[in-house]
Amino acid sequence: MTVENNPIRVVVVDDSALMRRVLSDILNSDMNIEVVATARDPFDAREKIKLHNPDVITLDVEMPRMDGLQFLKNLMRLRPMPVVMVSSLTTRHAGVTLEAMQMGAFDFVAKPEIDIARGLAESGQDIIEKVKAASQANVSHLATLAHARIPLAAPKISSYRTTDQLIAIGASTGGTEAIRVVLQGMPADSPGIVIVQHIPGMFSSSFAERLNSLCCVTVKEAEDGDRILSGHVYIAPGEKHLSVVRDGAQYRCRVSDEDPVNRHRPSVDVLFHSVATAAGSNATGVILTGMGKDGAIGMKAMHDKGALTIAQSEQSSVVWGMPGSAVRLEAVDRVVELVDIAELLASSTAHA
Repeated sequence: MTVENNPIRVVVVDDSALMRRVLSDILNSDMNIEVVATARDPFDAREKIKLHNPDVITLDVEMPRMDGLQFLKNLMRLRPMPVVMVSSLTTRHAGVTLEAMQMGAFDFVAKPEIDIARGLAESGQDIIEKVKAASQANVSHLATLAHARIPLAAPKISSYRTTDQLIAIGASTGGTEAIRVVLQGMPADSPGIVIVQHIPGMFSSSFAERLNSLCCVTVKEAEDGDRILSGHVYIAPGEKHLSVVRDGAQYRCRVSDEDPVNRHRPSVDVLFHSVATAAGSNATGVILTGMGKDGAIGMKAMHDKGALTIAQSEQSSVVWGMPGSAVRLEAVDRVVELVDIAELLASSTAHA
């Protein structure tokens, strides 16, 4: 754990002098973080990284001379290290930022389009927490996952124990790529899957579209009232809670604007509690990599109703906060490597 005498060393990379100053002020306000340098573009950053050997860098998505994605790709190949991307809340930037996650970026910070100084200051604690978590990240796992090629699951004809089977997945930091790995291993006729990933509103539709293009299952952003069908995946919209309700012999999505839970909207706990109520022992819960403890109590509710509950292993997680919290709460039946979760889901929901 970082202490005051050994602060986390950060290089801030951004072509905007205002952004460099604001991010530096936010990070330097924490006694356990020190911004050792700032850089205006990737070429400047390369020299600053060589000189200062930082623990973490923050990296703007769009910069002159070389864009942030190309720099990230080079960095993860030559000198893997934790990178927190800084991205505007636009549809175009959402796609680029998700690509950065695939390349091995640790997480991202949303940059407001107007009143940048005030907007970032309001999310200052979140930025600080992400940089602190990045300094403890499993960097080798980030680099390995960035180059992983997960084979698509072959469609297969399965006979399920019941038509009531439902899979619920929760994730946060590192989750965009962990979810990709799980879903790419799922057959096209798997039970309906509902997912909460902590993500801003502008990003969730791009996330769902990207997954839909990569997986055998059909992936979409959840809409209120959606019927949950086998072979389909429903991603919680950013800034909205997703829950599941029983409607006769079927399940439906409920999307709402209720208050954040555990500081999150969407919240994994909200989803898991609803699945415990609606599906009971016919559900399977999965908690993946992420900071904090959102989802642990909800997973305990699922576990107590007889659902199979699965946590991603510490060794394969970027951050073992959420899975670790669920394990400590004795809410987890199985702790599994990320690459093995899809196989376990397929076998546990298929007819014995």
